[in-house]
Amino acid sequence: MNYNNPNSRRNFLKKAGGVTIGMAGFTAISNNLPAEIQQPKNSGTLFLKDISGTKDRIERVKIATLGMQRYDWEQGVVAQAFLEMGETDLAISFARGAILRQEKGRFSVLKGNGPINDCASIGEVVLFAAKHTSDPVFQKGSDEMLDVIKTTTHKTTDRIIYHTQEPQKGIWSDASYMLPPFLAAAGDFQEAMKQIDGYRKYLYNEMDQLYSHMWDDEKKVLNRADYWGVGNGWSAAGMTRIIKMLPDSMMAEKKKLIGYTKDVIDGCLKYLRPDGAFHDVVNKPDTFVEVNLSQMLCYSIFRGVAAGYLDPSYLKPTEIMRKAANDKVDKLGYVHDVCGVPSFDRPYFAPEGQAFYLLMETAAADLGKKK
Repeated sequence: MNYNNPNSRRNFLKKAGGVTIGMAGFTAISNNLPAEIQQPKNSGTLFLKDISGTKDRIERVKIATLGMQRYDWEQGVVAQAFLEMGETDLAISFARGAILRQEKGRFSVLKGNGPINDCASIGEVVLFAAKHTSDPVFQKGSDEMLDVIKTTTHKTTDRIIYHTQEPQKGIWSDASYMLPPFLAAAGDFQEAMKQIDGYRKYLYNEMDQLYSHMWDDEKKVLNRADYWGVGNGWSAAGMTRIIKMLPDSMMAEKKKLIGYTKDVIDGCLKYLRPDGAFHDVVNKPDTFVEVNLSQMLCYSIFRGVAAGYLDPSYLKPTEIMRKAANDKVDKLGYVHDVCGVPSFDRPYFAPEGQAFYLLMETAAADLGKKK
Protein backbone atom coordinates (compact mmCIF):
# COMPACT_ATOMS: atom_id res chain seq x y z
CA MET A 1 0.00 0.00 0.00
CA ASN A 2 1.24 3.49 -0.83
CA TYR A 3 0.89 5.48 2.37
CA ASN A 4 1.87 8.70 0.61
CA ASN A 5 -1.21 8.42 -1.55
CA PRO A 6 -3.87 10.82 -0.22
CA ASN A 7 -6.48 8.17 -0.99
CA SER A 8 -4.72 5.47 1.04
CA ARG A 9 -6.42 3.83 3.99
CA ARG A 10 -3.97 5.28 6.51
CA ASN A 11 -4.47 8.84 5.32
CA PHE A 12 -8.19 8.28 5.27
CA LEU A 13 -8.13 7.26 8.92
CA LYS A 14 -5.95 10.23 9.83
CA LYS A 15 -8.47 12.59 8.27
CA ALA A 16 -11.63 10.83 9.38
CA GLY A 17 -13.44 12.44 12.26
CA GLY A 18 -14.91 9.15 13.43
CA VAL A 19 -11.66 7.56 14.54
CA THR A 20 -12.02 8.68 18.17
CA ILE A 21 -15.58 7.40 18.29
CA GLY A 22 -14.40 4.09 16.86
CA MET A 23 -11.71 3.73 19.51
CA ALA A 24 -14.22 4.56 22.20
CA GLY A 25 -16.43 1.80 20.82
CA PHE A 26 -13.58 -0.69 20.99
CA THR A 27 -12.94 0.27 24.61
CA ALA A 28 -16.59 -0.21 25.52
CA ILE A 29 -16.63 -3.65 23.92
CA SER A 30 -13.42 -4.72 25.62
CA ASN A 31 -14.76 -3.66 29.02
CA ASN A 32 -17.67 -6.07 28.56
CA LEU A 33 -15.49 -9.08 27.70
CA PRO A 34 -15.23 -11.91 30.23
CA ALA A 35 -12.46 -11.38 32.77
CA GLU A 36 -10.52 -14.45 31.59
CA ILE A 37 -10.25 -12.91 28.11
CA GLN A 38 -9.35 -9.43 29.34
CA GLN A 39 -6.65 -10.87 31.61
CA PRO A 40 -5.57 -14.34 30.48
CA LYS A 41 -4.59 -16.61 33.36
CA ASN A 42 -1.54 -17.97 31.55
CA SER A 43 0.12 -14.85 30.26
CA GLY A 44 3.22 -15.31 28.11
CA THR A 45 6.42 -14.67 30.03
CA LEU A 46 9.14 -15.86 27.64
CA PHE A 47 9.89 -12.46 26.16
CA LEU A 48 9.89 -10.69 29.54
CA LYS A 49 13.13 -12.39 30.52
CA ASP A 50 16.66 -12.15 29.18
CA ILE A 51 17.89 -14.94 26.92
CA SER A 52 19.25 -17.70 29.13
CA GLY A 53 21.10 -19.90 26.64
CA THR A 54 21.05 -21.61 23.25
CA LYS A 55 17.90 -23.65 23.87
CA ASP A 56 16.02 -20.56 25.02
CA ARG A 57 17.28 -18.55 22.04
CA ILE A 58 16.16 -21.26 19.59
CA GLU A 59 12.68 -21.30 21.12
CA ARG A 60 12.38 -17.53 20.77
CA VAL A 61 13.49 -17.65 17.12
CA LYS A 62 10.97 -20.42 16.44
CA ILE A 63 8.10 -18.41 17.91
CA ALA A 64 9.10 -15.25 16.06
CA THR A 65 9.30 -17.23 12.82
CA LEU A 66 5.80 -18.61 13.21
CA GLY A 67 4.44 -15.08 13.44
CA MET A 68 6.03 -13.81 10.23
CA GLN A 69 4.14 -13.54 6.95
CA ARG A 70 5.44 -15.91 4.27
CA TYR A 71 5.57 -16.33 0.52
CA ASP A 72 5.99 -19.65 -1.27
CA TRP A 73 9.74 -20.12 -0.85
CA GLU A 74 9.54 -18.82 2.74
CA GLN A 75 6.85 -21.38 3.56
CA GLY A 76 9.19 -24.01 2.15
CA VAL A 77 12.38 -23.09 3.99
CA VAL A 78 10.62 -22.58 7.34
CA ALA A 79 8.87 -25.94 6.94
CA GLN A 80 12.22 -27.57 6.16
CA ALA A 81 13.69 -26.07 9.30
CA PHE A 82 10.92 -27.55 11.43
CA LEU A 83 11.29 -30.91 9.70
CA GLU A 84 15.02 -31.07 10.42
CA MET A 85 14.44 -29.89 14.00
CA GLY A 86 12.11 -32.83 14.56
CA GLU A 87 9.12 -30.51 15.00
CA THR A 88 6.95 -33.00 13.15
CA ASP A 89 3.57 -31.48 13.95
CA LEU A 90 4.67 -28.04 12.83
CA ALA A 91 6.22 -29.39 9.64
CA ILE A 92 3.05 -31.25 8.73
CA SER A 93 0.97 -28.17 9.52
CA PHE A 94 3.10 -26.15 7.11
CA ALA A 95 2.68 -28.83 4.45
CA ARG A 96 -1.10 -28.73 4.91
CA GLY A 97 -1.02 -24.95 4.68
CA ALA A 98 0.84 -25.18 1.38
CA ILE A 99 -1.83 -27.51 0.01
CA LEU A 100 -4.61 -25.22 1.19
CA ARG A 101 -3.08 -22.59 -1.10
CA GLN A 102 -2.33 -25.00 -3.95
CA GLU A 103 -3.44 -23.73 -7.36
CA LYS A 104 -3.11 -25.65 -10.62
CA GLY A 105 -0.69 -27.99 -8.92
CA ARG A 106 1.55 -25.32 -7.42
CA PHE A 107 1.99 -25.12 -3.65
CA SER A 108 1.64 -21.99 -1.51
CA VAL A 109 0.29 -19.61 -4.16
CA LEU A 110 -0.46 -16.07 -2.98
CA LYS A 111 -2.25 -13.62 -5.27
CA GLY A 112 -1.28 -15.43 -8.44
CA ASN A 113 2.42 -15.38 -7.60
CA GLY A 114 3.54 -18.97 -8.15
CA PRO A 115 6.90 -19.58 -9.85
CA ILE A 116 7.45 -23.32 -10.24
CA ASN A 117 10.78 -23.47 -8.40
CA ASP A 118 9.69 -21.41 -5.41
CA CYS A 119 6.40 -23.29 -5.07
CA ALA A 120 8.28 -26.61 -5.09
CA SER A 121 10.40 -25.59 -2.09
CA ILE A 122 8.11 -27.29 0.42
CA GLY A 123 7.92 -30.51 -1.59
CA GLU A 124 10.17 -32.61 0.64
CA VAL A 125 8.06 -31.72 3.67
CA VAL A 126 4.84 -32.58 1.84
CA LEU A 127 6.28 -35.98 0.90
CA PHE A 128 7.27 -36.50 4.53
CA ALA A 129 3.73 -35.64 5.62
CA ALA A 130 2.30 -38.12 3.10
CA LYS A 131 4.45 -40.93 4.46
CA HIS A 132 4.11 -39.99 8.12
CA THR A 133 0.33 -39.53 8.19
CA SER A 134 -0.87 -41.74 5.31
CA ASP A 135 -3.35 -38.95 4.57
CA PRO A 136 -3.95 -39.07 0.79
CA VAL A 137 -4.26 -35.28 0.58
CA PHE A 138 -0.48 -34.96 0.86
CA GLN A 139 0.35 -37.54 -1.81
CA LYS A 140 -2.25 -36.05 -4.13
CA GLY A 141 -0.80 -32.58 -3.62
CA SER A 142 2.72 -33.84 -4.20
CA ASP A 143 1.73 -35.69 -7.36
CA GLU A 144 0.08 -32.56 -8.75
CA MET A 145 3.16 -30.43 -8.09
CA LEU A 146 5.43 -33.06 -9.65
CA ASP A 147 3.18 -33.16 -12.70
CA VAL A 148 3.63 -29.40 -13.13
CA ILE A 149 7.40 -29.89 -13.03
CA LYS A 150 7.26 -32.80 -15.48
CA THR A 151 4.98 -31.18 -18.03
CA THR A 152 5.96 -27.51 -17.99
CA THR A 153 7.29 -25.95 -21.17
CA HIS A 154 8.67 -23.01 -19.18
CA LYS A 155 12.30 -24.04 -19.52
CA THR A 156 15.42 -23.60 -21.59
CA THR A 157 16.17 -25.54 -24.75
CA ASP A 158 18.28 -27.88 -22.60
CA ARG A 159 15.28 -28.34 -20.26
CA ILE A 160 16.35 -26.30 -17.25
CA ILE A 161 13.21 -24.94 -15.59
CA TYR A 162 13.11 -21.18 -15.25
CA HIS A 163 13.13 -19.75 -11.77
CA THR A 164 10.98 -16.79 -12.74
CA GLN A 165 7.25 -16.97 -13.31
CA GLU A 166 5.84 -17.20 -16.80
CA PRO A 167 6.47 -15.49 -19.18
CA GLN A 168 9.82 -14.27 -17.79
CA LYS A 169 12.73 -16.52 -18.67
CA GLY A 170 15.24 -16.19 -15.87
CA ILE A 171 17.52 -18.59 -14.01
CA TRP A 172 18.52 -17.58 -10.49
CA SER A 173 21.09 -18.92 -8.03
CA ASP A 174 18.29 -19.40 -5.47
CA ALA A 175 17.00 -22.35 -7.51
CA SER A 176 19.33 -25.07 -6.16
CA TYR A 177 17.50 -24.99 -2.85
CA MET A 178 13.97 -24.77 -4.22
CA LEU A 179 13.32 -27.45 -6.84
CA PRO A 180 16.05 -30.15 -6.97
CA PRO A 181 15.69 -31.31 -3.33
CA PHE A 182 11.99 -32.02 -3.99
CA LEU A 183 12.90 -34.04 -7.07
CA ALA A 184 15.48 -35.97 -5.06
CA ALA A 185 13.01 -36.60 -2.25
CA ALA A 186 10.57 -37.93 -4.84
CA GLY A 187 13.24 -40.32 -6.16
CA ASP A 188 13.93 -38.50 -9.42
CA PHE A 189 17.65 -38.17 -8.74
CA GLN A 190 18.72 -37.83 -12.35
CA GLU A 191 16.40 -34.88 -12.94
CA ALA A 192 17.58 -33.24 -9.72
CA MET A 193 21.18 -33.52 -10.93
CA LYS A 194 20.23 -32.24 -14.37
CA GLN A 195 18.74 -29.08 -12.90
CA ILE A 196 21.77 -28.54 -10.62
CA ASP A 197 24.12 -28.96 -13.58
CA GLY A 198 22.03 -26.47 -15.54
CA TYR A 199 22.23 -23.78 -12.88
CA ARG A 200 25.98 -24.27 -12.74
CA LYS A 201 26.27 -24.00 -16.52
CA TYR A 202 24.43 -20.67 -16.65
CA LEU A 203 25.58 -19.03 -13.41
CA TYR A 204 28.82 -20.46 -12.06
CA ASN A 205 32.19 -18.78 -12.48
CA GLU A 206 34.98 -21.39 -12.33
CA MET A 207 37.72 -18.88 -11.53
CA ASP A 208 35.90 -17.19 -8.67
CA GLN A 209 34.11 -20.34 -7.45
CA LEU A 210 30.88 -18.37 -7.08
CA TYR A 211 27.44 -18.19 -8.66
CA SER A 212 26.19 -15.02 -10.31
CA HIS A 213 22.66 -14.20 -9.29
CA MET A 214 20.57 -14.02 -12.50
CA TRP A 215 20.67 -15.22 -16.09
CA ASP A 216 18.30 -13.73 -18.70
CA ASP A 217 17.67 -16.51 -21.19
CA GLU A 218 15.94 -14.25 -23.70
CA LYS A 219 18.86 -11.85 -23.98
CA LYS A 220 21.43 -14.61 -23.28
CA VAL A 221 23.21 -12.47 -20.68
CA LEU A 222 23.74 -12.34 -16.94
CA ASN A 223 21.33 -9.58 -16.01
CA ARG A 224 22.74 -9.66 -12.49
CA ALA A 225 26.29 -10.95 -12.63
CA ASP A 226 26.88 -10.00 -8.98
CA TYR A 227 27.87 -12.76 -6.57
CA TRP A 228 24.91 -12.32 -4.27
CA GLY A 229 25.86 -13.87 -0.95
CA VAL A 230 22.48 -15.37 -0.08
CA GLY A 231 22.15 -16.78 -3.61
CA ASN A 232 25.41 -18.66 -3.08
CA GLY A 233 24.12 -19.75 0.32
CA TRP A 234 20.97 -21.15 -1.28
CA SER A 235 23.19 -23.08 -3.70
CA ALA A 236 25.37 -24.58 -0.97
CA ALA A 237 22.44 -25.53 1.28
CA GLY A 238 20.34 -26.98 -1.53
CA MET A 239 23.15 -29.20 -2.78
CA THR A 240 23.87 -30.25 0.81
CA ARG A 241 20.32 -31.56 1.10
CA ILE A 242 20.58 -33.51 -2.15
CA ILE A 243 23.92 -35.12 -1.24
CA LYS A 244 22.20 -36.66 1.77
CA MET A 245 19.43 -38.13 -0.39
CA LEU A 246 21.45 -39.54 -3.29
CA PRO A 247 21.69 -43.35 -3.07
CA ASP A 248 25.00 -45.18 -2.91
CA SER A 249 24.32 -46.47 -6.41
CA MET A 250 24.88 -42.89 -7.62
CA MET A 251 28.28 -42.45 -6.00
CA ALA A 252 29.73 -40.68 -9.06
CA GLU A 253 26.94 -38.09 -8.96
CA LYS A 254 27.32 -37.75 -5.20
CA LYS A 255 31.06 -37.08 -5.52
CA LYS A 256 30.39 -34.52 -8.23
CA LEU A 257 27.84 -32.74 -6.05
CA ILE A 258 30.21 -32.79 -3.09
CA GLY A 259 32.77 -31.09 -5.33
CA TYR A 260 30.22 -28.46 -6.36
CA THR A 261 29.38 -27.79 -2.72
CA LYS A 262 33.01 -27.49 -1.65
CA ASP A 263 33.59 -25.11 -4.55
CA VAL A 264 30.95 -22.63 -3.51
CA ILE A 265 31.79 -22.86 0.20
CA ASP A 266 35.44 -22.15 -0.60
CA GLY A 267 34.45 -19.33 -2.93
CA CYS A 268 32.40 -17.65 -0.21
CA LEU A 269 34.87 -18.16 2.63
CA LYS A 270 37.50 -16.14 0.78
CA TYR A 271 35.33 -13.10 1.56
CA LEU A 272 34.44 -13.85 5.19
CA ARG A 273 34.79 -10.69 7.27
CA PRO A 274 36.63 -10.71 10.62
CA ASP A 275 33.28 -10.19 12.37
CA GLY A 276 31.83 -13.41 10.91
CA ALA A 277 29.48 -11.71 8.44
CA PHE A 278 29.60 -11.10 4.67
CA HIS A 279 28.88 -8.26 2.33
CA ASP A 280 25.60 -8.67 0.45
CA VAL A 281 27.59 -9.02 -2.78
CA VAL A 282 30.46 -10.93 -1.27
CA ASN A 283 33.29 -9.37 -3.26
CA LYS A 284 31.95 -5.80 -3.11
CA PRO A 285 32.81 -4.05 0.19
CA ASP A 286 30.54 -1.13 -0.67
CA THR A 287 27.45 -3.36 -0.30
CA PHE A 288 25.77 -3.78 3.08
CA VAL A 289 26.80 -6.37 5.68
CA GLU A 290 24.50 -9.27 6.55
CA VAL A 291 24.60 -12.62 8.38
CA ASN A 292 22.27 -15.00 6.56
CA LEU A 293 25.04 -16.28 4.29
CA SER A 294 26.98 -17.00 7.49
CA GLN A 295 24.10 -19.15 8.74
CA MET A 296 23.69 -20.91 5.39
CA LEU A 297 27.37 -21.81 5.22
CA CYS A 298 27.39 -23.00 8.82
CA TYR A 299 24.46 -25.29 8.05
CA SER A 300 26.17 -26.68 4.95
CA ILE A 301 29.51 -27.18 6.72
CA PHE A 302 28.01 -28.81 9.82
CA ARG A 303 26.08 -31.25 7.62
CA GLY A 304 29.12 -31.94 5.45
CA VAL A 305 31.46 -32.60 8.37
CA ALA A 306 28.89 -34.83 10.06
CA ALA A 307 28.48 -36.85 6.85
CA GLY A 308 32.24 -37.15 6.47
CA TYR A 309 32.73 -35.44 3.11
CA LEU A 310 34.03 -32.15 4.51
CA ASP A 311 37.23 -32.04 6.53
CA PRO A 312 36.80 -30.93 10.15
CA SER A 313 39.08 -27.98 9.36
CA TYR A 314 36.01 -26.38 7.77
CA LEU A 315 34.62 -25.99 11.29
CA LYS A 316 37.11 -23.25 12.13
CA PRO A 317 35.28 -20.46 10.25
CA THR A 318 31.92 -21.70 11.53
CA GLU A 319 32.91 -20.61 15.03
CA ILE A 320 32.98 -16.95 14.06
CA MET A 321 30.03 -17.16 11.63
CA ARG A 322 27.78 -18.92 14.12
CA LYS A 323 28.66 -16.44 16.86
CA ALA A 324 27.93 -13.54 14.50
CA ALA A 325 24.44 -14.90 13.86
CA ASN A 326 23.69 -15.69 17.49
CA ASP A 327 24.74 -12.19 18.50
CA LYS A 328 22.05 -10.82 16.17
CA VAL A 329 19.13 -12.55 17.92
CA ASP A 330 17.05 -10.23 20.07
CA LYS A 331 14.80 -11.00 23.06
CA LEU A 332 11.78 -11.40 20.79
CA GLY A 333 13.54 -14.03 18.71
CA TYR A 334 14.22 -11.96 15.60
CA VAL A 335 17.53 -12.43 13.77
CA HIS A 336 18.69 -8.92 12.89
CA ASP A 337 20.75 -7.91 9.86
CA VAL A 338 19.99 -10.72 7.49
CA CYS A 339 19.39 -9.75 3.88
CA GLY A 340 15.92 -8.37 4.48
CA VAL A 341 12.41 -8.54 3.09
CA PRO A 342 10.69 -7.45 1.01
CA SER A 343 13.28 -6.22 -1.49
CA PHE A 344 16.47 -7.83 -0.12
CA ASP A 345 18.30 -4.55 -0.52
CA ARG A 346 19.16 -3.85 3.14
CA PRO A 347 20.10 -5.56 6.41
CA TYR A 348 16.76 -6.26 8.10
CA PHE A 349 14.63 -9.33 8.92
CA ALA A 350 13.35 -12.23 6.80
CA PRO A 351 11.60 -15.57 7.35
CA GLU A 352 14.46 -17.29 5.50
CA GLY A 353 16.93 -15.67 7.91
CA GLN A 354 14.92 -17.06 10.82
CA ALA A 355 14.72 -20.48 9.20
CA PHE A 356 18.44 -20.69 8.54
CA TYR A 357 19.21 -19.79 12.12
CA LEU A 358 17.12 -22.81 13.14
CA LEU A 359 18.71 -24.99 10.45
CA MET A 360 22.19 -23.89 11.52
CA GLU A 361 21.60 -24.65 15.18
CA THR A 362 19.93 -27.99 14.39
CA ALA A 363 22.86 -29.02 12.19
CA ALA A 364 25.31 -27.94 14.92
CA ALA A 365 23.46 -30.01 17.52
CA ASP A 366 23.32 -33.04 15.22
CA LEU A 367 27.05 -32.78 14.59
CA GLY A 368 27.66 -32.55 18.34
CA LYS A 369 25.77 -35.81 18.87
CA LYS A 370 28.13 -37.57 16.44
CA LYS A 371 31.32 -36.44 18.14
